[in-house]
Amino acid sequence: MFRSVRGAWFAVVQFLVLAALAGVVAGCASPFPAAPAVAADADYNYVIGPGDTVNIVVWRNPELSTSVPVRPDGKITAPLVEDLPAMGKDSSTLARDIEKHLSKFIRDPVVTVIVTSFVGPYSEQIRVIGEAANSQTLAYKQKMTLLDVMIAVGGLTDFADGNAATILRTAEGNKQYSVRIRDLVKRGDVSANVEMRPGDVLIIPQSWF
Repeated sequence: MFRSVRGAWFAVVQFLVLAALAGVVAGCASPFPAAPAVAADADYNYVIGPGDTVNIVVWRNPELSTSVPVRPDGKITAPLVEDLPAMGKDSSTLARDIEKHLSKFIRDPVVTVIVTSFVGPYSEQIRVIGEAANSQTLAYKQKMTLLDVMIAVGGLTDFADGNAATILRTAEGNKQYSVRIRDLVKRGDVSANVEMRPGDVLIIPQSWF
């Protein structure tokens, strides 16, 4: 009688332990789909943002050629050009706009714009928050990957749950994807490396264990 009761109690305890473990495993499974390995847009063109530096070269007019920063309001000021919007434009578009302004003063200006310091518009920056060694905002670069981002931020903290990290993709209406950062940076699993897109937010939670 005693053995049968003890056996029944052991079975109940075993069932509860297995159920608890199953719950933990289920809780660890991400509710978000895995991030696609390829995400970069082949037609992507870098657009200028506040904090960038642009080098303006006016052919045969060295006195008008200069290097200027893009102000926080997204505009630039150069010789004969005041308060010209630059944010959100690529270098070719900005060059044509400068040519239009300079045509009031010189005949047939030919302008080349070269971006020499890259920050990018806020809407395209990559933001890393949570348990990164150095959470920060990064300028997006074509074909930028998750590994590139983790190198830039110095990896994970000791308290990070890297395999529970997610990418919030603003370019897709804030759709969220799961990524396996721990497998990538701690185990060298290159299959966990994925491409980033402009405006992505990488969220790295803290581990509960």
